Amino acid sequence: MKNQHSNHLLLLTLATLLISTSGSLGRFIDLPTPLIIWWRSFLGALFLFIYCRYKKIDLKIHSRKDFYTILLSSLFLGGHWVMYFYALKLSNVALGMLSMFTFPIMVTFLEPLFTKTKLSFIHIVLCLLVLLGIYILSPDFDFENSYTKGILFGLCSAFLYAIRILMLKKPVAIYNGTSLMMYQAAFLTIILLPAIFLNDTTNVPSQFPYILLLGLVTTAIGHSLFIGSLKHFSVSSASIIGSTQPIFGIIIAFIFLNEMPTLNTFLGGSLILATVVIESVRSRDK
Repeated sequence: MKNQHSNHLLLLTLATLLISTSGSLGRFIDLPTPLIIWWRSFLGALFLFIYCRYKKIDLKIHSRKDFYTILLSSLFLGGHWVMYFYALKLSNVALGMLSMFTFPIMVTFLEPLFTKTKLSFIHIVLCLLVLLGIYILSPDFDFENSYTKGILFGLCSAFLYAIRILMLKKPVAIYNGTSLMMYQAAFLTIILLPAIFLNDTTNVPSQFPYILLLGLVTTAIGHSLFIGSLKHFSVSSASIIGSTQPIFGIIIAFIFLNEMPTLNTFLGGSLILATVVIESVRSRDK
């Protein structure tokens, strides 16, 4: 039993590591952001469809309301991906990932708009800690500064991702998480199809190995492993382990892109990640 738990923990950590590669890949791939996201969606949908068929996962959408919910949440996922990759291009992996990782706190603040939950005093304190962390990340808050723009794009990405999570709260209870991810990636493939015709595609052949890594390793395998881990861990426990994504991302960027985080990045990032862990532990204890 102990060995089984260790194996499940290892798979969850591996999933977190694989998802963390999005930061370095998003910054490294030399293509326009909308084009990167189209390829990520297309390859992700293809690999996830093959996986669902192999695992005999039910792909049927049971109602028109569910269809429109999944479709609308796909738009928020697409916006999240586009904003996140712009954040990476404008700043660096550390700032892009850390600013995006404010989404758990945004979920907490937005949840009362979607459910009957109430905002508590501790949530306000956590929000202030996140704001302080963001300030430390970019104390020179100049809109002409590329790093500031990157952080703002990261925060917008977090906001869109938070809404997407809240929209999928009910469908996740009914549908398999992998099938939901497959449908969202498929919808985005169709929605972002104009990106192929509106952007320069001449660099695609040389960048395709990295696009393939993003679609297969980061999106299909990473997200499938993470969703599969929810059978063995609570959402809160998985979220706590998942909060190591920026740490893995920063290490990967240091090894492959030679990006060295500043002291401000360490301090601000620590505050942001601390609030994520605190809220995850609180939600687990409720």
